[in-house]
Amino acid sequence: MTHHALLLLTFLSCLIRSVQGQSPAKQSLLLWYKQPANQWVEALPIGNGRLGGMVFGGVETDHIQFNEETLWTGGPRDYQREGAAQYLPQIRQLLTDGKQAEAEKLAQEKFMGRQSNEDDYVQKKTAWFERVRNVINTQQNPASATFDDHSWKTMTVPTVDGWEKAGLEGLDGVIWFRTTFDLPASWAGKDVVLDMGRIRDQDFTYLNGELVGSDEGITKNRRYKIPAAKLHVGKNQLAIQVINLFDKGGFIGVKTNQPTFVVYPEGGKPTDGVPLIQPFKYWIQDNSPPASPRYQADYQPFGDLWLNFKGQSNVANYRRELDLTTAISRVTYSANGVNFTREYLVSAPDQVMAIHLTASQSGKISFEALLDSPHRNFSVRNVDDQTIALAVQVRNGALRGESVLRIQTQKGQVSVSGNKLIVSGADVATLYVTAGTNFKNYKDVSGDPAVMSQQPLQTLRSKTFEAVKGAHVRDYQSYFNTLSLDLGRSPNEQLPTDERLKRFEQTSDPALAALYLQYGRYLLISSSRPGNQPANLQGIWNDLLTPPWGSKYTTNINLEMNYWPAEMLNLSACHEPMFTAIEEMVETGRKTAKAHYNARGWVLHHNTDLWRGTAPINASNHGIWVTGGAWVSRHLWEHYRYTQDRDFLQKRAYPIMKEAAQFFVDFLVKDPETGWLISTPSNSPEHGGLVAGPTMDHQIIRDLFKNCMGASEALNTDATFRDTLKTMYGQIAPNQIGKHGQLQEWIQDVDDPNDHHRHVSHLWGIHPGTDITWDETPDLMKAARQSLLERGDEGTGWSLAWKINFWARFRDGNHAFNMLKLLFRPAISPEGVTGGGSYPNLFDAHPPFQIDGNFGGSSGIAEMIVQSQGKTIDLLPALPSELPTGHINGICAQGGFVLNIRWQNGRLNGVDVTSKAGQPCVLRYGDKQVSLSTEKGKTYRLDGELKVL
Repeated sequence: MTHHALLLLTFLSCLIRSVQGQSPAKQSLLLWYKQPANQWVEALPIGNGRLGGMVFGGVETDHIQFNEETLWTGGPRDYQREGAAQYLPQIRQLLTDGKQAEAEKLAQEKFMGRQSNEDDYVQKKTAWFERVRNVINTQQNPASATFDDHSWKTMTVPTVDGWEKAGLEGLDGVIWFRTTFDLPASWAGKDVVLDMGRIRDQDFTYLNGELVGSDEGITKNRRYKIPAAKLHVGKNQLAIQVINLFDKGGFIGVKTNQPTFVVYPEGGKPTDGVPLIQPFKYWIQDNSPPASPRYQADYQPFGDLWLNFKGQSNVANYRRELDLTTAISRVTYSANGVNFTREYLVSAPDQVMAIHLTASQSGKISFEALLDSPHRNFSVRNVDDQTIALAVQVRNGALRGESVLRIQTQKGQVSVSGNKLIVSGADVATLYVTAGTNFKNYKDVSGDPAVMSQQPLQTLRSKTFEAVKGAHVRDYQSYFNTLSLDLGRSPNEQLPTDERLKRFEQTSDPALAALYLQYGRYLLISSSRPGNQPANLQGIWNDLLTPPWGSKYTTNINLEMNYWPAEMLNLSACHEPMFTAIEEMVETGRKTAKAHYNARGWVLHHNTDLWRGTAPINASNHGIWVTGGAWVSRHLWEHYRYTQDRDFLQKRAYPIMKEAAQFFVDFLVKDPETGWLISTPSNSPEHGGLVAGPTMDHQIIRDLFKNCMGASEALNTDATFRDTLKTMYGQIAPNQIGKHGQLQEWIQDVDDPNDHHRHVSHLWGIHPGTDITWDETPDLMKAARQSLLERGDEGTGWSLAWKINFWARFRDGNHAFNMLKLLFRPAISPEGVTGGGSYPNLFDAHPPFQIDGNFGGSSGIAEMIVQSQGKTIDLLPALPSELPTGHINGICAQGGFVLNIRWQNGRLNGVDVTSKAGQPCVLRYGDKQVSLSTEKGKTYRLDGELKVL
């Protein structure tokens, strides 16, 4: 071929790609940074569905924090409160009579689920409390003005996230604090106010040896009036006993700019006050309080791997990255003229986390590796001269775990010293980390942690790292490579990921939206594999013994949002752990349905955990929400709709859906005022308290009944039950339009147009439900849109993500994209203030971190491109003007279809439809619509006018 012919061929190839809306160069699917992570939300996540790691990538000290999916607090037990159902009629009547406060009080006392340790806790707490308070009656009284505290440690307060962030992770119990302040002579004879902000949870505050204040509860600002007679001009001694029985502890300040930790004259201003001397001295009096009663369990961190390197000076060319195409994280840099590379992965085939270290010169790999854990009384033992093992026991829990670290090297020496492995002068080093617990299932903790931690290492003895890496990549790509997305290019692609986030709102960077969607797929693959637990509130990544909201499964939005992308984004297999968990929740949910409602079937309230608790938890004003089981059942139906797997529908999905529906057949009651069937008692999630008849409940229940009827028709079974559902379906309280033109959140028209609550639960019927659509109920769609406008665009991370999906369903792509800009907003401001958005590692910020926003955001981007919730497959239904050209291959639609879609200049350019089940296919683009009779396994190509090619 001549040179001119080659140039012509290249030109034509580029032209064809341009016409098809494709970029000539492949987009990079890398998260990368010019510096190591300084905090956990900057570290890069890796995982295989069971094991998770967070890579910090430090030069002199590297840190990999790791988790294993089954290490939780608690243990197998019953969560339901037997006999609760006897109070149900009274609670309902109180709500009917408008006595919400009385209903909530009765429900809190008699209707909530059982807590762990609740039977003997009061007695144990009383004895313990008397003992720790008795210290003030001893000769070594820490409250005394003359007490010698010179040996105490120091802590700067406040610690906004609790004293855990000041090095006391996992500490519950009693800590004494001491500090002083200097009273000006001009204040002599004046009463003063001592302001210490908020304290978790109880304090006894002494001034110069006398008790001057005591209170309990996080919501109460500690402002104590001190009479002038108790004060001295000059130095005054403060001593505070802080008692914290569970969760975060200590001084947490206030969420305002008002100064705290000051003393000021009564009637004066805190800004004119005298500050308390910092840092405070502290002493841990007791760290073993009786185990607090808990409604549900918390997901736990497992341990930490630390790598300490020496001689890492003159560092240059540092880069830390995560490659979404291979699920490998990498750190590269040069030091003293040597190029160093570290690779990090978590292999599903080999069930191991691997860290591979290489250098450009021989003999340059030298470091110490050690294991530790935030769990109290962890231990590390020497297994052999290349291996150490970490043992952990969850405090007051049934679970224990073991992790093993083994190092293999080429050349060099490996030795063991205490809890450290020491490598000297190696050419190459590979670290393998495993972990396992005694968890077998939610009813059985008789497993052996050593099985999961030691067996994988036996097979690795004969494998090279390249073999482990190759198997990992092939396994991961079997999931990831099912979908590709190109949304266009921009110069920002050359920037580090944290810089791209900062610039996204002001500059065009469509490739970051594509990266984010693929990152969501990466996180789902890495945290939810067949045979594992479902992704929890943080996937499988957590570094805290008391994580936010327990890092469990919140079922009034968050668990479900985790799986919104699963079917659409061609990761149907990743949905499987949720289905298995649902099957287990059916078993516990039957007990809850009987004990609390005297009903058949099964029920799930607004949270569950590893032990599959289904009873009401926390507080009656939000914990009694009955439609969790109905919502998760929708995922079973969606899986069938996308896969057309009749065997799955018959053997797994429909029996669960039917039992969920049976509960509501028994539970729904007639509203005495309207005659409608309503859900009572319940809650519009976390908003408005305990009520009768929240709109969201009725949308979900209608959806469940409709799907059950569809399933029974498809399976040609249960005609009588289907008729029952059909009759009741038409009697359920309908969606209503209120006086502001809004979709009502409750039966009563009480919505406040100035209410900007993060939950927008009454719009469930638009997404993910189909109770309200443009095709069938346009007036309700307009009312729902008005509700969303009134609620506002702002929100926490997952709330922003849900709103992207809403605006896509409203077919307003530009508004949806504006919401995406808010979701991409850096969660940590230059001033250090955190808000809803994205952390530097692209984790979703509630704040703090919740992974549901990542999954919801991925779903929202996909909803802009394809929607198939109705009778048609809608192409580009909400394409924003900022994404005018692109293509996606492998996106899925209900009916068993896989689509490749191309668009250019905001217009559809073509679509390929592959039929996996041979079902009829109706495509719609704008006002164009075409119906196809398809054959299983066949692909159909159509142009931008929906004409078959």
